[in-house]
Amino acid sequence: MTLRRVEGERSAPGRSLLEHKHLTPEWLPAFEAVPRSAFLPTVIWPYDMEAGATVSVDLRDEPDLWSSYADADVPIVTQWDDGTTRGRGIVPTSSASMPSVVFRMLAALDAEPGHRVLEIGTGTGWNAALLAHRLGADHVVSIEIDPKVADAARGRLAAAELLCTVVTRDGADGDEAGGPYDRIIATAGVRRIPWAWLRDAAPGGRVLAPWGTHFGNEDALVRLDVAEDGGSASGRFLGPVEFMKLRSQRSPFAGHDTYVPNGVGGADRGTTTVTEEQLLGEGRFAVERFAVGLRVRDCHHQAAAARNGTRPVWFYGLTDRSWACVMFTDGRAGARVWQSGPRRLWDEVSDALAWWRAAGEPGYERFGLTVTAHGQRAWLDRPSEYWDL
Repeated sequence: MTLRRVEGERSAPGRSLLEHKHLTPEWLPAFEAVPRSAFLPTVIWPYDMEAGATVSVDLRDEPDLWSSYADADVPIVTQWDDGTTRGRGIVPTSSASMPSVVFRMLAALDAEPGHRVLEIGTGTGWNAALLAHRLGADHVVSIEIDPKVADAARGRLAAAELLCTVVTRDGADGDEAGGPYDRIIATAGVRRIPWAWLRDAAPGGRVLAPWGTHFGNEDALVRLDVAEDGGSASGRFLGPVEFMKLRSQRSPFAGHDTYVPNGVGGADRGTTTVTEEQLLGEGRFAVERFAVGLRVRDCHHQAAAARNGTRPVWFYGLTDRSWACVMFTDGRAGARVWQSGPRRLWDEVSDALAWWRAAGEPGYERFGLTVTAHGQRAWLDRPSEYWDL
């Protein structure tokens, strides 16, 4: 697809992004000149917001529908199962993010002309092209682990006359030879900020990444400012997002049957007064789940669909085979609890919820993260009030 450049045109998607303050004025020229459609493959799998499902669209069969999705503020899957599946597969492994998220992250990155930027996760190449348009292609380096994805992105960047350096390697390793960088931005979710990124950042630089715990698949955008001595980086969370995870940091969860092969019969039993709403919160990015994940280390949870008036929520330890289950039942005041293994996972989760409520039910913006060569620390309100992760 040929890149089209538009002078001064504010399309309906652009107006919407501006009105909602996702697209800031300094990024408007890049938005107008670098359409997402020029960086998408012929077959895409956009998320249809009304249907609540991912759909398949082929440019050759439905060009108008394809274009409408390409211009819409929806995420679009561009690869499944690390490229082992030609059509729709099981696990989405590369995508084009929602434009609102892309420009929200670019605004938070605060890259200015003259800055050198390292991007982790080239994907389609659209984000790299936006950076290259504003900063110059010689100021942008992007890393992509998948050779085929990297090659396709290089081709699209070249066609757009915005070919920056695209390196094929694990983004967790950074780019020591090319550093230092004034800004580092990750477009893949991480569970630990690689020390290599701080190594590659200039003193006083910035690292922006979707970060989360293994408690769930959700992330929160964290903006870390690198200390002048380069020995640490610290900053607050900006709000919820969700990204495909860095391949080397995908969840180690081994599956339910590994933990509970024979049912709950041999587990310790109990009850709790915690309600389903108190545990899971409301909506896709409930802060309760984020807070619990910060406090309960090495734990994965799954909330099953409600059936016949009951809903089980499971918790699995990731360093052993501890597990817990809380069963909510419509019309029942208390919920049943089962726990097994050396960790009392439900006790840990309920304690974390009680801590969050006692702290005033803080939102994402009150939490922060500090990274050093020795590990990561989460904190509430101020870096001195921290706990290790």
